[in-house]
Amino acid sequence: MKHSLIQSEDQIQDVLDWALAGNHGLAVRGNGSKSSIGRPMAVAAELDLSGLSGVELYEPAELVMKAKAGSKLSEVKAILLQQGQQLAFDPPDYGPLLGEDADQGTLGGVFSCNLSGSSRVKAGAARDHLLGVQGYTGRGQPFVTGSRVMKNVTGYDLCKLVAGSYGTLAIATSVTFKVLPRPEKTRTVLVYDLDPATAVRAMRDGISSVHEVSAAAYLPPGIAATSDIDYAAGPGTSVLLLKIEGPGPSAEFRCEAIQSLMSSFGKVEELHGHNSEKIWNFIGNVTAFVGGDAPVWKLSLPPSMASSVLKKIMEEQPGADYFLDWAGGLAWVRLPEGLEDGGASLVRGAISENGHATLIRSSETLRHRIDPFHPLAPAITKINRRIKDGFDPQNILNPGRMYLDQEKVGSD
Repeated sequence: MKHSLIQSEDQIQDVLDWALAGNHGLAVRGNGSKSSIGRPMAVAAELDLSGLSGVELYEPAELVMKAKAGSKLSEVKAILLQQGQQLAFDPPDYGPLLGEDADQGTLGGVFSCNLSGSSRVKAGAARDHLLGVQGYTGRGQPFVTGSRVMKNVTGYDLCKLVAGSYGTLAIATSVTFKVLPRPEKTRTVLVYDLDPATAVRAMRDGISSVHEVSAAAYLPPGIAATSDIDYAAGPGTSVLLLKIEGPGPSAEFRCEAIQSLMSSFGKVEELHGHNSEKIWNFIGNVTAFVGGDAPVWKLSLPPSMASSVLKKIMEEQPGADYFLDWAGGLAWVRLPEGLEDGGASLVRGAISENGHATLIRSSETLRHRIDPFHPLAPAITKINRRIKDGFDPQNILNPGRMYLDQEKVGSD
């Protein structure tokens, strides 16, 4: 397979011209830390964008940054930290979960996969922070969309289409995004020994309170025990976590208020800044499931259904592990190895039509055999085909990574 390390945008045009002329498929990637998400692709060449790196514009006072897509997320975070700022959607690092090194993820990869951490419930998804995208469509046409400010306008928001497309619609070369000030203080309230149904109710009460909880998660006993935070691992029980951020006096007041609110559910404790950051990295990066090839599923579902869905899964597969994030709206599930379909029928049957399940980690063989991304309704499939046809009619960009039917784009 041909490998093209891109260091200038002119090279992208040349590769696209070659691919279009010969109808060659291209695997679009940065450092490859998330390349194993989705179906393995049969392509003629790999388009490596890791050479396109560097910050092109940063205006701290305007809370905006523009950087090349191959820029490492860790380096961007370090620049923002110097100015007391951050990426508020709390992007996770799935590298170790997928058998890769930590801190290799790129900006292009994070926005292309629309990856958001535990703060999504308050700050929104990665796509909500994306202001503009510059790059090339699968037609070989350069484009620029978006702006340096948030606007309310009528029409298609192409940034939202590119985010979450996993490189199947366009090659992003630069992204413009908003940043926010880092909170002065971070506190985490812990509530012990709750069953999943009670934990979901407690998270609902915390998130819906006036105290601006920015993240909520639930770790069963076995998952909590794998944390390196004594307050989480030591008690040997489940742990519910509620994150509070903001100016010092405000964070302290709200932390005390949340502890009072949660005291009716069980024993409460408090984590301060450093340990809070560690425990939320543990949750957001899915550290508990690092190691091995056991299938790991990401389930997005209504929080009110989380406990019943997990009950169905655990009844059929008692050896499964799970934990909840996004106040119960996100369930991470690790199933035993050896299941014929990796647990697809189990997890998708459990959520029925009330959510979707994505296979994040598995063997390459399994990713060939099943649909890693949740099957779409026929009407949505037809819309996706038309969008794909508009951006990439020859299906040269990451062909089949998300859905096999994309290989038939333009045939109807």
